[in-house]
Amino acid sequence: MFHIVLIEPEIPHNAGAAGRLALATDSTLHLVEPLGFSLEDKYVRRTGLDYWQDVRLEVWKNFDDLHAAADETARFWFLSTKARDSPWQADFKPGDYLVFGRETRGLPEELVSAAGPQALRIPMAPGGTRSLNLSTAVAIVLYEAVRQQQPAW
Repeated sequence: MFHIVLIEPEIPHNAGAAGRLALATDSTLHLVEPLGFSLEDKYVRRTGLDYWQDVRLEVWKNFDDLHAAADETARFWFLSTKARDSPWQADFKPGDYLVFGRETRGLPEELVSAAGPQALRIPMAPGGTRSLNLSTAVAIVLYEAVRQQQPAW
C-alpha cells in the first residue's frame, strides 16, 4: 500500500519495528545505506519476530538510486521536526513514499527544504520533547495514511 523509507537508520530495533509495520499494512520497507547495524542483527530479528522473512524489504546504496527507481508518478513525503505542515493536512495516496531520517540527525536539510509542502512534521506539545522515536513516528504517519484510504480489512 505504502513505502516506508528509512535513510541511514542507526538502531536495529527501529528497522525491525518498521518492518513489522510494513507487513501489517501491506507496505514495503526501504532501507538506505549506510545502515548502523547488520540486517542479521539479533535485534532486527527479535523486533520483527518471526515475521522478518515475510517483510518486503529493499536496501539501497543511496536515496538517489531509490528515487530514480520509483515510478515517475510516485509522491514522496519527508518527515522532519523542521517542517511546517502535519500529516493530518496531507492527502496520502496508495504508493506514496514516507521518508524518515536517521535517529540522531533526522533528514538532510536539503531534502526537507526541497520538499516544500510535502515536508511534514508530527505535532508535539511545546516544551515537551524535541523528537519521537523513529518507529513511533513511522507508525503515526503510516497509520494516518492507511486511515485515509479506509481499507476494508
